[in-house]
Parts: sequence; structure tokens; C-alpha cells
Amino acid sequence: MNMRDVPGYPSLNECRHPRRETPMAKICQVSGKKGNTSAKHIRNQHSQGWKYKAPHKNRIQHANLQTVRLKTPTGTYRLKVATSVLTSPEWAAVACGLKPIPRAWLKKAEY
Repeated sequence: MNMRDVPGYPSLNECRHPRRETPMAKICQVSGKKGNTSAKHIRNQHSQGWKYKAPHKNRIQHANLQTVRLKTPTGTYRLKVATSVLTSPEWAAVACGLKPIPRAWLKKAEY
């Protein structure tokens, strides 16, 4: 008897690719930046007339997120931060220890 035939036993595909409970959020924990959902992917169609115009397919422009570690006296925190935030003066003050980390930054983003 094969173990995969037993009801309730996970299949080989389920073992290799376990499903997440919730999808991973692509949102900046500091600024709240999300992806642009109104973007279009435009292919260039050369000189074939209006009937065969270039297709405009929907796409998502995701925020450029980086995982950053912040060391504090209470411990180390990992944040998903947009790269545009990394150059801001507010982030620099928190990163070098002049200001404490705001509690809103420590909350994990969810959809």
C-alpha cells in the first residue's frame, strides 16, 4: 500500500510547495506604499494599421521593497521598507538611534 493513497496524507506536490496561510503583503511598513494597479504593459506594434493596434494588457507595478534590520536596545527588528524611504531624514534619525521606532512601523502589513 502506498502512503499517498491514504486519505488525509499530503501529496508530493503539497509537500514540495506548502501553501501560505495569507499571501505575503507587498506593502512598505513605514510609508504604506503599495503597487500601482492601473499600469499597462504596452507592446509596440509597427505599421500594421489601426485594426492591429498594439495590445495594452493590465499589469501591477510593485513597490521596490527591501528587508532592513534595525537594531535597538530592546532587540533587532526586520522591516520591509521602500527604497524611497531609506533616503528620508525621518528614517535616518530612527536608524542612527536619535528617535525611537514608531509603533506603527512594527505592525506587519496585511491585505
